[in-house]
Amino acid sequence: MRFGLFLGCNIPLRRPDLEYALRYIYPKLGVELVDLEGASCCPTWGTMPSVDLAGWCAVSARNMCIAEEKGVDILTVCGSCYGSLSETRHKMLHNPEIRDEVNRMLGKIGREWKGTSQVRHGVWVLYKDIGLDKIKESIKYRLDGLTIAVQPGCHFLWPSEVYVDKEKNPFRPRVLIELCEAIGAEAPDFSTITDCCGTGGLRSTNLEKSLKLFERKIKSIKEEIDPDLVVTSCSSCLLQYDGSVKILKEKGRINFEIPTLHFVQLLAICLGANPDQVAGLAVTGPEEVIKKIRGEV
Repeated sequence: MRFGLFLGCNIPLRRPDLEYALRYIYPKLGVELVDLEGASCCPTWGTMPSVDLAGWCAVSARNMCIAEEKGVDILTVCGSCYGSLSETRHKMLHNPEIRDEVNRMLGKIGREWKGTSQVRHGVWVLYKDIGLDKIKESIKYRLDGLTIAVQPGCHFLWPSEVYVDKEKNPFRPRVLIELCEAIGAEAPDFSTITDCCGTGGLRSTNLEKSLKLFERKIKSIKEEIDPDLVVTSCSSCLLQYDGSVKILKEKGRINFEIPTLHFVQLLAICLGANPDQVAGLAVTGPEEVIKKIRGEV
C-alpha cells in the first residue's frame, strides 16, 4: 500500500511529535508514505472556504494534483484537512461549473485536476485497509485496564456524503471505539461523543465561547466515564483538548486533568516507539498513562 502523506499546517508547525508517530506506525504496518512536495494548507474552515468557493477549491485541488501526479491516494490524520479536501473533491465531481473554473485557474500553473486520487483518513486506513487483526498482531504493549474517551471530531463524521469511508451511523460512531478496544482498552459511549470540541474558527475568533463548548464536553466525559485518556482522530481536536484542559484548570473551572493523544500517537506507543518522540510535546502530560501502558508502574 502506498499513500501520499498530507500533513497540513497544524501537525508540522505545532505537533511534529504526531508527524513522527505517523511516520513510525504506517511503515511498520506495511504502508509506504510518499511525501507530497510543495503541498500547501488544505485550506481549512474559517479561511478561504468562508469567502471564496472557487479559490478554496483551486488551492485544495492543487494539493490533490500533486498526489495525482505521483499516482497515489492522499492520507491525512487531520480532520480539518480530511474534510476540506474531501468536500472539494465532491464539489469538483458534481459541479461542472466549479470544476471548469478551478481547472482554468490551475491551468495558469500548468496543472489540471482529474479526480484520480481519493482522500483517505489515516484512521480509516488503519481500520479498513490494515485491519484490526494486523494491528493486534503487531503491538508490543496492550491497553488492558485503561478507560478511553474517544473524540472522533466533526470532520471525521460529517458531511458523510462527501467521504469515501463513513460510519454506518455518524451519530453513533464506532470506528475509533473499535480500534481502541482492539488493543485492549475500554472505550465506552457517552452522551457528548459527537459534540464539537469548540476549536477551529470559533477558537480563533471567540476563545471564551470555544472554552465553554469544551468545558461542557470535558465535564460530561469526566462525570460519565472518568477516563484515563482521551483519544482523538483529529489533530485540531488534539490541540484543543491538550491545551484547554490546562487553561480551564488554571481558571478554576475544573479541578482535574485528562491527557489527550491522537490515536496514531497511542498506536505508536503500543508498537514500541519512544514516547518522548511521538508524544513529547503534550501540554497536559500523558506520562502516567504511558507508564501504565508500558508496564512501568
